[in-house]
Amino acid sequence: MGAMRVTLQQGDITTLAVDAIVNAANSGLGGGGGVDGAIHRAGGPAIAAACWELRRTTLPRGLPTGEAVATTAGDLPARWVIHTVGPIHSGDPAQVGQLRACYSNSLAVADSLGARSIAFPLISAGAYGWPVADAIRQALIALAESVTDVEQATLVLFDARTAHLAADLQRAEPQGDGSLMSHAGHRHAASDLAVNRKGTVPFRASRP
Repeated sequence: MGAMRVTLQQGDITTLAVDAIVNAANSGLGGGGGVDGAIHRAGGPAIAAACWELRRTTLPRGLPTGEAVATTAGDLPARWVIHTVGPIHSGDPAQVGQLRACYSNSLAVADSLGARSIAFPLISAGAYGWPVADAIRQALIALAESVTDVEQATLVLFDARTAHLAADLQRAEPQGDGSLMSHAGHRHAASDLAVNRKGTVPFRASRP
C-alpha cells in the first residue's frame, strides 16, 4: 500500500468525478439537509431507492454512528456514494473516535469497492455542531492514520473561509499519534482515475 495523497478543495462535492464521494448521512439514510440533501437531490431517486433497500434488508435499525455503507451514485459523476453517520457533537471525548471512524471506515468501504479516489465532506461540522477547526483537525488526523489502497483523498470545503482554515491546519500536518507537527510531508503522486460508470454495491464496514 502506498501513501494516500490528501488534498483540499473548495466547492460542491456532488460535481466531483472521483470513484466515490462520502455522504454525511443520518442514521435513517433517508436524506436530509446540507451535504446529505444535496447528494440525494443531485444523484436522483436511485440513491434513495438503494438506501431504502438497505434499511429493508441489512440495516433495519439504521446505520450506526461511525460506520459506513456504499450505494450507487445515481446521476452523479462519481461511481459510488459511501454513506457514513457522524456524531452529534456533545463534548464527550469518546466522540472523537467516532468521528475519525467515519473517515477510516469510509476508506475501508472504498477499498472493498476497488476505489482509488475519494472525496469527503467535513463530517459533523454542519448541523451536528462539531467545531469547524477541530472537525478539520480530526479529518486530517484520521486520513493520515488510515491504512488504505486509496491513492487520492479530497477533503471538500464548502466556503472560502473554511477552505483557508483547512489549508492553514494542513500545514501543521497530522502525525500517527494524533499530534500536529509542522513539516513538509512526502506522499506518492495522486491517481488521475475518474470513473463515470454507475454501480450498486451495498457494503458495511466498521473498523476499531
